[in-house]
Amino acid sequence: MAQHGQDMYKHPRVEIQYCTQCRWLLRAAWMAQELLTTFATELGEVTLQPGTGGVFEVRVDGETIWSRATQRRFPEVRELKQLVRDRVAPGRDLGHTDRRPAAPSAAPMPQPRHNS
Repeated sequence: MAQHGQDMYKHPRVEIQYCTQCRWLLRAAWMAQELLTTFATELGEVTLQPGTGGVFEVRVDGETIWSRATQRRFPEVRELKQLVRDRVAPGRDLGHTDRRPAAPSAAPMPQPRHNS
């Protein structure tokens, strides 16, 4: 039988603490799913921790990597994946997640035709 305590910490633990009063469970669960999908072999677990008072924090092995209170916004999934990657798999390429979004085109918008 495996020793649960030792096996549990072979890979990093991500905690997402979210505000239940604000109904942020779905946002937290979605971000957890994105992290588990992207880092299927690098993470040991992702936990959701209910909180109150507008909290939305993400921690890796106890280190806060995102705080809504500090950044004054939610993380984009791309940002969150990059922050987690930098701690759990620093050399890993995240493919399209690492690429910056394309700048808006400078081409003029087509004008609608008016029939006289």
